[in-house]
Amino acid sequence: MGLKTYGTMAVDWENRVDFERLRRERLARARALLQKSEMGALLCFDMNNVRYITATHIGTWAQDKNSRFTLLPQNDEPILWDFGSAAKHHQLNCPWLGERSRAGIPLLRGAMSPEMGRAENVARKIKVELEKRQLQHEPLGVDIIEPPILFALQREGIKVIDGQQIMSDARVIKTQDEITLLNMSAMMVDAAYDELYRAMKPGMSENQAVGLVSKVLYDLGSEYVEAVNAISGERCNPHPHVFSDRVRRWPRYGRKLRSLVSRMRRRHSHCSLGTEWAWRFGRSR
Repeated sequence: MGLKTYGTMAVDWENRVDFERLRRERLARARALLQKSEMGALLCFDMNNVRYITATHIGTWAQDKNSRFTLLPQNDEPILWDFGSAAKHHQLNCPWLGERSRAGIPLLRGAMSPEMGRAENVARKIKVELEKRQLQHEPLGVDIIEPPILFALQREGIKVIDGQQIMSDARVIKTQDEITLLNMSAMMVDAAYDELYRAMKPGMSENQAVGLVSKVLYDLGSEYVEAVNAISGERCNPHPHVFSDRVRRWPRYGRKLRSLVSRMRRRHSHCSLGTEWAWRFGRSR
């Protein structure tokens, strides 16, 4: 058997996704690449990278706000800074992190004004941890960063270099449990395709189609839905990469469209089709 397919719940009578192994193997991959690099530590603000290293999450609302950060020093455990309530939650519910979950927020993409001193506060926090481990003179890798924090780190005498590639290299090869979870995501997308196939008809708008697909995915337990797109009619070419309120009309080639949609249902990743209506689906986690 190739890809294993399980239900979405954890049970005592079957080995399914092993989340402890998932956390352990993800952190091990990041550590291994860090050890091979010139960096003394890796500082991450990208929420996906923070989750990969610390196995913590506060909701997709924070996805684009750079609101939390983690430091992974050479030969040591990761430290996480988060909103105070979130940090306390992690202490109580994430035993693999414990007291290394601390209160502290950066700039939230400019929401914190310069006179509040958040950039300097972040830089001092990082320098203290580096000095404890005698890493303050080693290059610090960073995945993404707001300029005021970059400048504050440099004023503290810290050499900042590109750390984004380490995380890209770590995440490109999936662990056993990540592959299982991707297969479960594909199951959700299968269901979304089928519901859409049954619902498509003249009078249905692009945004209604996106709403239907999103609902199916969230109802099945998806945590994060992105890149669901529906493009129809003359909007198909050139592709605008954004859905609208355009309403579907009778296709000129109904039989051909039905055949294309039928083939589309058998695919698990991004797909699109032309004629009167084209759908483009993204990822579900």
